[in-house]
Amino acid sequence: MIADELVVRARAARPRLGRVRLVAVDGPAGSGKTTLAAALAERGAAVLHLDDLYEGWSGLEGSLWPRLSAQVLEPLRRGLAGRYQRYDWPTGAFTEWVDVPVPELLVVEGCGAARRAVDDLAVLRVWVEAPANLRLERGLARDGAHAEGLWRTWMADEAAHFARERTRERADVRLDTGGASTTG
Repeated sequence: MIADELVVRARAARPRLGRVRLVAVDGPAGSGKTTLAAALAERGAAVLHLDDLYEGWSGLEGSLWPRLSAQVLEPLRRGLAGRYQRYDWPTGAFTEWVDVPVPELLVVEGCGAARRAVDDLAVLRVWVEAPANLRLERGLARDGAHAEGLWRTWMADEAAHFARERTRERADVRLDTGGASTTG
């Protein structure tokens, strides 16, 4: 399975975030990133979901990366535990603090996880994709039909982000949840 291959490859790499091997799992919403991250967690990786850090539906840019960097990545780089404040989608506010111990292997999963700023830190950048209509279908199944406008806006925002960051092109591994994959 691809998760086994990714864990072997990541663990074989020299840590680049202090003593942590960081794997960035990125791609459009609804493409299967969370499913892949769960498979990596079953193989011993710690997982941080960017869904817990976005500041709502407009959170792909703005404060996301500065908060992730300052609260989690920089402490881990120095060998210290990190912590971040979790965003609660129903209330639209940041709530409790979540501790991030210093793991051997950390997966940061979500849209924007493999932006250029992670290039010097990640041992592996994984791109996960699926057709837009399937992704929207998956998202609406999870969030409800009332969220269609929010999903469409997010999809436009992420497309602009990915084009600017060239995320897919810079990925070390590209996976299609329809079964095709390529590795670099």
